[in-house]
Amino acid sequence: MELMELMESDPRYRSADTGVVYLVEEQANPSTDYFVRPALSSMGYRVHRCGQADLPSASELAGAAVAFVRYVPRAWMKLVEDARPLLGRLVFFMDDDVLDLRAAVGMPWRYRLKLARLAAWRGGWLRRQGAELWVSTPWLQQKYAAWQPRLVEPVPLTHAPEPCRVFYHGTASHTAEIRWLRPVIETVLRRDENVVFEIIGGRDVYRLYRGLPRVNVVHPMKWPAYQAFLAMPGRHIGLAPLRDLPFNRARACTKFFDITRCGAVGIYSPDGACEAMVRHEREGLVVAMDPTAWTAAILRLAADGELRRDLQRNALVRQQQLSVQARGRLR
Repeated sequence: MELMELMESDPRYRSADTGVVYLVEEQANPSTDYFVRPALSSMGYRVHRCGQADLPSASELAGAAVAFVRYVPRAWMKLVEDARPLLGRLVFFMDDDVLDLRAAVGMPWRYRLKLARLAAWRGGWLRRQGAELWVSTPWLQQKYAAWQPRLVEPVPLTHAPEPCRVFYHGTASHTAEIRWLRPVIETVLRRDENVVFEIIGGRDVYRLYRGLPRVNVVHPMKWPAYQAFLAMPGRHIGLAPLRDLPFNRARACTKFFDITRCGAVGIYSPDGACEAMVRHEREGLVVAMDPTAWTAAILRLAADGELRRDLQRNALVRQQQLSVQARGRLR
C-alpha cells in the first residue's frame, strides 16, 4: 500500500505520537552523547540511533520524530519528504557553524566540501520541511535568531566502568596472526561492549580493523619507545596467537614476559615457546588456534576480574622463577 493511501485508510497514522525519535548521526559522537540524546530523553522520547545508511520504512516513521545531528544525508532527505505528513517534530542540531560555509574558511578543503554537501546546502531544505533548529551555544543562537533556535545545554556523561583492554602487539612479521584475529575480535567486541582492543600496525592494519568499534591502532615504534608504552597502565588481556607457519617455529617466549610485565594475563597458543612457560589455568590460558575457542577465552577473562588477578599473580611468580634460573645458568 502506498504511503498516502495508508494515511487515508488508517487514521492512527495521521495523529498517533509513538514517542520514538530516529536520531540520525554519521557515527557515535560527542555531539549526540553530550547534547542531543540527553535532550530528547528528557522530553520522554525513546531514542533509536541510526547511521546515515540505516533507513526505516516511511510507514515506520508514522507518528515518530527525526533528529539530524550536524549532517543531513541525501537518502534521509528523500525519506523525510515522503513521510513528512506523518512525522512529528523534525530537528536539526549543530554544535559548530556548519550551515555557513564562510565560517569554515581555513579548514581543509575536504572538510569544507563535506560541510557543503551534508549541512550548508541543506539549510533551505530544512526550513522548507519545517525543521526545528537546535544549537549548542548562545553565539549560534544569536546568529540564527531568525530561525528561533533552541539552546541545548550539555549534560555530563555518567561515570563508565573501567573498560577491559585486550591487546595484541605484533610486528609486520605477524601478519598472519593479525588477519586471523580480526573475526575473533569482531565477535568479542559485539558480545561485550566493555571490551576495547589495542593493536600495533600501520595503514594495512588500520584498514583491516577500521570497521570495528572500540579499536585503537597504534603506530609501530622502536624498542625504547615500546618499553615506555608498555609501562603505561590499563591493559588486562594480552594475546599471543601463533599460526602453524615455518617462521613461527623459531619464535621465542618474549610475549609472555611483555604481557606479564605490563600487568596483564595472556592467552597463548599451544606448540609455541610460551607454552613451555605457561601452564594452562595457572599462569594464563593455553588455547588451541580455533576462533571459537579464542573468542570464548577472551570473553571469559574479560568477565572475570578475579581470575585475571589470580593468573597474573601466578605469572609474576613464574617470571621471577625463570629469572632466577637464568641467572644461575649464567654463573
